[in-house]
Amino acid sequence: MTWRSPGAASVTPLIAVAHGSRDPRAAATVEDLLDLVRIARPELLVRTAYLDHAAPTLPAALSGLTEAVVLPLLLTEAYHSRVDIPGALAEATARRPLLRVHAGATLGPHPLLVTALERRLAEAGVEPGEMGTAVVLVSAGSSDPRANATVAQIAGDWSARRGWRSVSAAYASAAGPTPQEAVLRLRRSGAARVVIAPYLLAPGHFADKIRRETLAAGADVVADVLGAAPELATVLLERYDRAAHRRRVLATA
Repeated sequence: MTWRSPGAASVTPLIAVAHGSRDPRAAATVEDLLDLVRIARPELLVRTAYLDHAAPTLPAALSGLTEAVVLPLLLTEAYHSRVDIPGALAEATARRPLLRVHAGATLGPHPLLVTALERRLAEAGVEPGEMGTAVVLVSAGSSDPRANATVAQIAGDWSARRGWRSVSAAYASAAGPTPQEAVLRLRRSGAARVVIAPYLLAPGHFADKIRRETLAAGADVVADVLGAAPELATVLLERYDRAAHRRRVLATA
């Protein structure tokens, strides 16, 4: 069930900002996810924006609007959410002083994202909490150590909540261990089954690299990316409602 803030539903448009990719599968996946949001809230205008490699840009997505809630389609807080998006919003509002923009939080961390990860593993034939199964939670990786620490915390909490042999974090870039290093270490430690849970929103370069290299290193299963999971649509609407509610509180303060 979608979380809703108290009071009447807001009709402030939603701009969802994704990283962007040259791989057309990424944009298609983003639109599939946002279509779930549109189905859940048919009265809500939902637009997509991209930081790089795809159109429209954030200023272009804001075109014709006087107000919007802007949400990062990002799984952790890092450079893009702390620098790139605020910078693009500052540029847009400097050019259009009457534009009111309300920024919301990134998708993660959130407990429903772990539910979505388990959904993808189950689709790949791995039931949640299988004894003897070691899970490698793989993110894209970031130069911001706080983002990598968040992924490690998600792995630790997930391991504590389920009966897995272990859940460990790995990073496809910018940090270690790499996914293949994590798989090899688990194999050396005697793990009977090693499965990969990509902590990625959409298919593309990192997803392909993770699948190829972890299978070569001895992983048994690589789950699909999170993609258009209903849990992500619920989280997105929760983030939207919270940002829209803050806007109403400020307006009446």
